[in-house]
Amino acid sequence: MSNPVNTTSHHPLPLHLAAGALILLLLAACATPQHPNKIRDAAAYNVQLGIAYLHQGDVALAKDKLDRALAEAPNSAEVHSARAMLFERMHDPDKADAEFRTSLRLAPHDPDVVNNYAVYLCQNGRTDEGVRRFEEAAHNALYRTPEAAYTNAGVCLRAAKRDDEARANFGRALQIRPNFAEAAYQLTELEFQHGELAPARAGIDAFIGSYDATADLLLLGVRVARAQGDRVGAQRYARRLQVDFPGTDQARALAELDHNPG
Repeated sequence: MSNPVNTTSHHPLPLHLAAGALILLLLAACATPQHPNKIRDAAAYNVQLGIAYLHQGDVALAKDKLDRALAEAPNSAEVHSARAMLFERMHDPDKADAEFRTSLRLAPHDPDVVNNYAVYLCQNGRTDEGVRRFEEAAHNALYRTPEAAYTNAGVCLRAAKRDDEARANFGRALQIRPNFAEAAYQLTELEFQHGELAPARAGIDAFIGSYDATADLLLLGVRVARAQGDRVGAQRYARRLQVDFPGTDQARALAELDHNPG
């Protein structure tokens, strides 16, 4: 069962942080007073560095960069959103929540900021608030990927064992973008978890027959076909996984399945 996290792997499914709003801007060093645009650029650059250091696990360097960003742009919603992630990593939920709320106050209609806060809420067990925020982002005309927000809401609901609501959100995501593999995987994996083998198999086959297959869906196809007793079908999914996605975590998981078929 997937728990929502702000990474880019499928196990567990990512809750998509809006890193695209934090644009990396390369700056020339300048010792003289900076033009306001350059100050904003410097803050954006330090935010991007801070987030990169967070992903690398270097919290001290991340804090240094994000402290600089705050000094350069104290009224930037992106800066406060990034600092919220920092404080979450530092296990300081009060400061994290305060930073997110500051970010929302500064940019109440920015769907990326709303989405980031929803990630935080779901990670901390505040399911209803998180889902409401994801839906808010999805309904915002400025948000370019509402299918991701609905998928993330579904993952959040799955973590709370509210599977029927999760199904509905995955369905909404696929209505918006039928080729969204994240939602297809989550929905079919949920069906498989509930023993609904025929719908899961049909969903996998329909998706990979029309769109690009993913390693996650192919591995799930192996598991579903084996549960159905379809050895030929399982071998077909497995062969495609090995050929198209060698060296991936999913290919390694397939090898584990082969060694431990039970």
